[in-house]
Amino acid sequence: MELLERAGVLKALDEHLGEAVDGRGRVVLLRGEAGIGKTAVVGALAERARGRARVLIGYCDPLSTPRPLGPLADVAAELGPEVEEALAAGAGGPAVFRSLLHTLRQAPDATLLVCEDVHWADGATFDLLRFVARRIETTRAMLLVTYRDDEVGPLHPLAVVLGDLTGCPALARYDLEPLSRTAVARMAAGAPHDPVALHAITGGNPFFVTEVLAAPEPGIPTTVREAVIGRLARLRPHARDVVEAAAVAGPSAPIDLLGALVADAESAVDEVLAAGVLEADGTRLAFRHELVRAAVLDAIPGIRRRRLHGLVLAALRASATGPAPNPSRLAYHADEAGDAEAVLEYAPAAAAHASGLAAHREAAAQFARALRHAGAAPEDRRATLLEGHAFASYMTGLVPDAIESWEAAGHLRHAMNDVPHEGDDLRWSSYMLWLLGRNQEARERGIEAVRLLERGGPTLELGRAHLNVAEQASFDCDVATTAAHAERAIEAGRHIGDVGLVLRARFHAAIATVLRHDRGWEELEDVWQQAAARRLVEHAGMFGPVISAVAMVHRDFDRARDYDRRAVAFCRDYDLDMFLDYLRGARAMGLVHQGAWDEAAEEAAAVLPLRSLPPVSRIFPLLALALVRARRGDPEVRPLLDEAATLGEPSDLVRMGPVWEARAEAAWLAGDDEAAMAEATRGLPPPGQDHDPWAAGACARWIRLAGGRPPAGSAMGPFAQELAGDWAAAAAAWQRLGCPYDAALARLAGDPEAVAEAVAGFDALGARAAVARGRARLKELGVRMGTRGPRAATRAHQYGLTVREQEIVDLLREGLSGPDIAARLFITPKTAGHHVTAILRKLGVHSRAEALHKLDS
Repeated sequence: MELLERAGVLKALDEHLGEAVDGRGRVVLLRGEAGIGKTAVVGALAERARGRARVLIGYCDPLSTPRPLGPLADVAAELGPEVEEALAAGAGGPAVFRSLLHTLRQAPDATLLVCEDVHWADGATFDLLRFVARRIETTRAMLLVTYRDDEVGPLHPLAVVLGDLTGCPALARYDLEPLSRTAVARMAAGAPHDPVALHAITGGNPFFVTEVLAAPEPGIPTTVREAVIGRLARLRPHARDVVEAAAVAGPSAPIDLLGALVADAESAVDEVLAAGVLEADGTRLAFRHELVRAAVLDAIPGIRRRRLHGLVLAALRASATGPAPNPSRLAYHADEAGDAEAVLEYAPAAAAHASGLAAHREAAAQFARALRHAGAAPEDRRATLLEGHAFASYMTGLVPDAIESWEAAGHLRHAMNDVPHEGDDLRWSSYMLWLLGRNQEARERGIEAVRLLERGGPTLELGRAHLNVAEQASFDCDVATTAAHAERAIEAGRHIGDVGLVLRARFHAAIATVLRHDRGWEELEDVWQQAAARRLVEHAGMFGPVISAVAMVHRDFDRARDYDRRAVAFCRDYDLDMFLDYLRGARAMGLVHQGAWDEAAEEAAAVLPLRSLPPVSRIFPLLALALVRARRGDPEVRPLLDEAATLGEPSDLVRMGPVWEARAEAAWLAGDDEAAMAEATRGLPPPGQDHDPWAAGACARWIRLAGGRPPAGSAMGPFAQELAGDWAAAAAAWQRLGCPYDAALARLAGDPEAVAEAVAGFDALGARAAVARGRARLKELGVRMGTRGPRAATRAHQYGLTVREQEIVDLLREGLSGPDIAARLFITPKTAGHHVTAILRKLGVHSRAEALHKLDS
């Protein structure tokens, strides 16, 4: 059949294939609503590709629980033994992905690899797309991905993947648009249909148009579904039985399987093919479109549909030839057939297979399927299913579901007097509650787990329970509690030979010391290096970003940048996107402190739309964007700060201290000193409680600036100097740390000349709201509005360069290029270029060499 109005897209796809053949791999997304003709375009491209590239087409199926890596499994045998063996071994997602990449790189011929209908894909397939898209340029392959955009809403997992692929240099996207009235008229030529009405009722959807035109009776059905069911009703009962059996079996079914479901099925094949309900695909019968199969399924009475699923299950179990049936498929048919025993046999196996491929969302669904049928199962089996469901839910970010399942499992373990598993379930529940910011409940449950497990000696479960308490205490800056439980965890880890347990306990003991006393960095470095060297991915992936973020909060920017750089490299090697996103948020906050507000806002704005961002990773980008807007006097500050205030328990000062600090500053900038003091007070620890002196000092400063008297307590760094009244020393210290805004804030406590210099500093940064507060302070001191003292005039840069521009001049002196400057300052090359252009303009020169000569002369 002629492809109408698809020549342009087909030509573009063919050109991308040519690029891949020449050694520059490509990823192409082909999207459109159901029935728009994506498969037809793929078929046409496949025909053009033959002779230039091998063509491999894999499919995602509309199962209630998708097959893990279904498209890859479809073509594994054609790709070669390396991929096939990795899949069969359940080696885990990254190992399978690397085998695919290695196979594509080593293949003697170019490859057109098609993944059809990824809106039905599993989580592991989504991870595969991310992995391949970032690396495909080094292959002679084109990955063509099709999906229905009308089924991909904002909350669909594919929407997250599409957002993650934004900016990928190897990526191209194409939409298939509905057919025009002219095209529909051409299709309807010779048929008893009004082309205008046909176009109106079908919206130009090629599938809808085709289905309506294929109806044997004249007239336009009100819906395509009615057209499909109407055509099905005209088949003889025997042929209709075959179509119904095919619909239950899946999008395509082997003829011999249909023969096991319907007696003498082969005798009806010609009839169903002639009617256009099914089409032949080798030895299989396939529906031309999933909408047809869905319409047929809906028309089958429930009792008959259940019986057919049972027959499919029995036939698949009895099959002695070919590869073993996928456990996901067996579990699906068992579930639909209401066969509880079979569900409990296959669903856990399907969950284990999915977990091995990092398809945790599908694993959780399979465990949930098994649990629906486990009411009469023994207690230990139900507990095991609940624990599997809890862990898979946790890995997919469904923390409330994980808590519910771990609590239910714990009750069963208690009834069975299974202390080790009951204690471990308690420990997991505690950790989940802590992730949700319910710190008090988490702490109580964590201690309960320790007490329960202490009856059994140094086991892995006891070590993990101590580690859980140590981790929570470390972020409360409770050095003593952290050290005590970390020591017990280390003892257990060494006793059972678990290096990861030992390193993680050492990490939390060190992080508590760093937070409380700003020492212990060397221990953190040693733990980080050991975890990375041993490829303890989960631990090392978390260590680097946390160290970088703590260094940023403590204004140790050189250390923060070093760990940021190293952590980014590690996380990219292992596709740890969650930690990469956390790093970007912390980086944005660091840029705010350093006065690089354009870059900070750009980084924060890029992170916040990511729907995969967990709550703990949203805090820093929300605050960064809010502070930039507040300082500049821009609107839309309050919603950002209000959301940040919901992301943790108020008493969790390490997590929420920066929130109260930012809210206090925003209130102060708005002229509401009372609110500023109230917000800042929320960030101060109760008397006698251990705390991070940098975070507490930051909040105490705002109480002082708002006219209050902060309580006596330990602060650190320039904050301590500010609170002691030594504004000059504080300003100098802030300047040395590279925090120009903080230096200006410190000067507000000085004499008129110092305040005038502060106003000049605010003005240079574009901090309009702070300028207003500074001028109000000058007025209080009796200085006429607009007057600036000689100190500000003499210290202002003679060419009006901002602090960031002066920093870039220093890097130009080192001979760094634009991209090198961008990498050093963690900004985009485009932003670096804008800064260099501004420097040349202010100096009135035309080149970097002229600029340096003028500045140094």
